[in-house]
Formats: sequence, structure tokens, C-alpha cells
Amino acid sequence: MMSTNWRGYRVAAWVGQAFLTVAVIVAVSQGKWENVLGLGLFLAASVVFVVMDDRLPALFDFLFVFAALLNAGGWAWGLFYQQGPYDEIVHAFTIFAVTLALSFLAYSSMLTIFRDRKLLYLLTITSFGIAIGALWEITEWTAGIVLSSEVIGSVDDTIIDLIMDSLGSGIAALTSFWALQEWTRSDAEVGSQASIANSPTDRT
Repeated sequence: MMSTNWRGYRVAAWVGQAFLTVAVIVAVSQGKWENVLGLGLFLAASVVFVVMDDRLPALFDFLFVFAALLNAGGWAWGLFYQQGPYDEIVHAFTIFAVTLALSFLAYSSMLTIFRDRKLLYLLTITSFGIAIGALWEITEWTAGIVLSSEVIGSVDDTIIDLIMDSLGSGIAALTSFWALQEWTRSDAEVGSQASIANSPTDRT
């Protein structure tokens, strides 16, 4: 099975950021300043995640950048407002990617403890993601008021978004637990090798 720290994920993340940068430049040239703001925030956040290569699996960096690209496409070409499930899919995937990255950072000091408490870990990460989704809905509602634009549709639209957020959070929890087992197993192997190297040898 491919490691979550496969170098190809890191390279793909940097390539994705190059596309994001191009999207920001295009938005500036078109004078679409709301798109510039949104894309710029995603670009800045993705750069922060990618440069912390020692704290996050490379796979998580790539997934976050890919989520940013999906959002970029939605804003740049108006895909969020067209018929079809694009908005719902991107909502679920974005919360999935954000939950993976932020939860791993937030609970990094407790990863070893969580390794043997599967149900607790899954519930914690899922709840973490649902909370992020709720905050995102509040942010969209606030943006609609501040920008005097229709960011959120009907109540039904909000409920569907929260359902998709919950789905993304659940998948993130399962993916995060898989990565947790790999990381803690690697740490345990490194610690075991260090113990052997530092143990006193028989000199008689």
C-alpha cells in the first residue's frame, strides 16, 4: 500500500498551487475581486499546509490543495450556481480535506493515545469536522450580508450542505485513523531502533 508520505503527493500539491496562482492572476485580470479574495485565501492556506511537511502526511497536503482547486473552479466558472451536484460534492470534499489537515494538527500530541481507542478517535474527528462545517455555513451567511450578495440559498440548501459536511467528516475520520496507524507504527519502529542502538552491549 502506498504511504501517506509518498513524495508524489507533495509534488502534486505544488503543481496544484501553481494552478491556483494562475487562477488568482486570471481573476485579477478580470476584475473579479470576490474571486480574488476567495482564491487568495485558499492559496495562502494551502501554502501554509504544504510548508509544514514534517507535521502533516503529504497526502493531506495534496487533498487540501485539490479541494482548493475545486472551489476555484466553482467560483471562476460559476459551477456552484449551475444545475447538478457540483456544489454538494465540493462541500463534502472540502470539509473532508480541511478536517483531515486541521484535526491531525489539533490532536497531534494525542495521536499515540488515540491509536488504541478507535471509536473515540472516529467520533472526535467526525465531530470536529461537523463543527467546521457549521462554522463554514455561518461564514457564508455573514459573507452574504457583508457583500450584499446571495451566498446561501434556501434553508433546504443549508441543510443539504450540513449533511454533505457530515458525510465528508465521517470519511475524513476513517482516512485519518488509517494515517494515524501508519504514523504511530513508524514512530514506534523508530523508537525501537533507537532503544536498540542506545542499549549497553556486552563487552566481556
